[in-house]
Amino acid sequence: MAVAMIGLAYLLGSIPSGFILGAWAGIDVRKSGSGNVGATNVARVLGKRQGVYTLIADVGKGFIPVFIALQLGFTAATAALVGVAAFLGHLFPLFLRFKGGKGVATALGVFLALAPLATSILILLFAVVMLVGRTVSLGSMIAAAAAPAVFWYLSYGRALIASSAFLAMMIVLRHRSNIQRLLRGTEPKFKA
Repeated sequence: MAVAMIGLAYLLGSIPSGFILGAWAGIDVRKSGSGNVGATNVARVLGKRQGVYTLIADVGKGFIPVFIALQLGFTAATAALVGVAAFLGHLFPLFLRFKGGKGVATALGVFLALAPLATSILILLFAVVMLVGRTVSLGSMIAAAAAPAVFWYLSYGRALIASSAFLAMMIVLRHRSNIQRLLRGTEPKFKA
């Protein structure tokens, strides 16, 4: 049953929310803006409302399967694996030839289901970085990188700490082009 839940989580994670919203509007978001299918690029290309819809859907892709796994009585370690599967589905979606987003919103959903208190601290950290630097990518990477330390400090289990470390590493790796733009001072600022 756990294997089936992990497989379903990957398939749910593979649903390309931003791409679907763009297709409904007649725009391939992969060919506009940064070319990413995540909420930030969707907001830039299609507008803030569609960006918010994408954000909610992508958070849901991480939250829903983990929440269901916990409700079904799976261990925290298995629920963490379910979350990793949903996250990998977003990064490497079956429906977009394995070329997906950066995983921040889906990771947020996973963390909200597994560790809501720790996640609220990470959201606050993201918000502070956003207010200071107006850069979504920097806030995302700093919050992701801080996740394992926050989970460890709040005494969450090894499985959650390890899965958060994996998600953080993948998020930073997926932001390589953003890191280059940050170093050059050319990373776009987010406008409220």
